[in-house]
Amino acid sequence: MSRRMLHFVLRMGNRKSSMAFYRNILGMKVLRHEEFEEGCKASCNGPYDGKWSKTMVGYGKEDENFVFELTYNYGKKNYVAGDDLGHICIQSPILVPNAKKLKYRLQDDEDSGALFYVRDPEQYSFAFIDEKEPEGTEKIRYVMLLCSNVEESVDYWTKLLGMQVFVRGKKEALLGYDTSQCKLMLKKTKRGTPVFHGESFGRIAIGCPASELPEIESAIKAANYTILTPLTSLDTPGKATVQVVILADPDGHEICFVGDEAFKELSQVDPKAEEELDKAISEDKSDEWFAQDEGVRPKMVFAPNKQ
Repeated sequence: MSRRMLHFVLRMGNRKSSMAFYRNILGMKVLRHEEFEEGCKASCNGPYDGKWSKTMVGYGKEDENFVFELTYNYGKKNYVAGDDLGHICIQSPILVPNAKKLKYRLQDDEDSGALFYVRDPEQYSFAFIDEKEPEGTEKIRYVMLLCSNVEESVDYWTKLLGMQVFVRGKKEALLGYDTSQCKLMLKKTKRGTPVFHGESFGRIAIGCPASELPEIESAIKAANYTILTPLTSLDTPGKATVQVVILADPDGHEICFVGDEAFKELSQVDPKAEEELDKAISEDKSDEWFAQDEGVRPKMVFAPNKQ
């Protein structure tokens, strides 16, 4: 299979506290950091037109690992959270010790003694698999998205996007392109109620040969599903230009198909990324204006389906 899971987009309201979580709890490295003076024409940073930044973090280079794309909109410190993202599952021997050391609240899974849940400063939910694997084997196992109709969603992701089903139950399904890659878990909302995306919704990015992008766009159009951004090119100052097509599945979850050839050039690890991120945080003075807002961290509002 020529397609591969690339990354999942998460929004940050406070870069300083969020990056402390990804660095010190998850133990991830900053792979690249980019600053933009105006909003992305494909809404990579959401429906915002102002200055924003993108920070890629993960356990290894993007050519070989599924990673996170953390977006930050200057001046946007509060996001209304939806129930679209269930949780993100990570396997690592260091996560639980890190969380306990830094006094993060861990919630045990009654059905599994090796599964623990924790929320990051933005209140995104992470599941930790505490397996006794050697350090250095950390990996993101799957991203769970909530859906109102599992059968329709599975059909969409398999028949139109080319994924295969690895595990199937009545209320959930585990899908992906390859057993070695990060997976997608689809889980039915409580009572099959519609998915609420709020303002903090994410986006899955999938790499494929650029020649497949027109075919993907045509297939989605023929099936009468949503195309959020028709085939277009996105520029990153001083780096490669990539072609993308951005879709929405039956529940409105966003999917960005990216031309893999240019993306591999764009996604090279930047040895100065850590330094550039810290410089941007310092110059932003975010710690000062967050401290003036009583709450210090963003105030998230949840819909009833959160799992």
